[in-house]
Amino acid sequence: MKIAIIGQGGHSKVVRDLIKAIGEAEIVGCLDDQYNDEFYHEQVFYGPVDAARTFTEDFPDVRFFVAVGNNRVRKQIVERLGIPDALYATLIHPTAHISSSTSIGPGSVVMPCAVINTDVQVGAHAIINTCAVVEHDSLVANYAHVSPNATLTGNVMVREGAQIGASATVIPGKKIGKWAIVGAGATVIDDIPPYCTAVGVPAMVKTKEITGGV
Repeated sequence: MKIAIIGQGGHSKVVRDLIKAIGEAEIVGCLDDQYNDEFYHEQVFYGPVDAARTFTEDFPDVRFFVAVGNNRVRKQIVERLGIPDALYATLIHPTAHISSSTSIGPGSVVMPCAVINTDVQVGAHAIINTCAVVEHDSLVANYAHVSPNATLTGNVMVREGAQIGASATVIPGKKIGKWAIVGAGATVIDDIPPYCTAVGVPAMVKTKEITGGV
């Protein structure tokens, strides 16, 4: 599989290592708006993000991956490009444990040693990060991010764009609202409303957006 990575920040570095670990994938393009011009270096194409629209002319079998850790920016790039879902790669590290009954959407990534158990649904362009655990019957919606060592116990719903911080735990059956942030190390024992930040043990809402962001 030939892959063009969109984004050249820290998350992109981890994605590059994951692609190397897969072994059957090859990076043929690096797209980021830090590049004003289109050029090749060591047989890899470099150019601005919008070059993705014409990139398939040279690489008809290419698959794209938006390697941007910020959930909002990742969504903005996907909507800006308007590329069909079929042209996005789904990346899973070889050390991750994925149940055969799990579904994972296009453009999503599952990092090293993550565990996704029975009947979980992961949407498009989501991140299940290093050593994260997503237990049975849970939902991780589009553009959401389950950070390293975070645990979603059974039947948890993480709505679009929400972020579960590193080492946070969500007890069974709870819902995390759209674009909410659960702070690192928090323990969620109640539903978290959309567009807010919740921190602590137990997690309490500390800030809430006046308007609904994205």
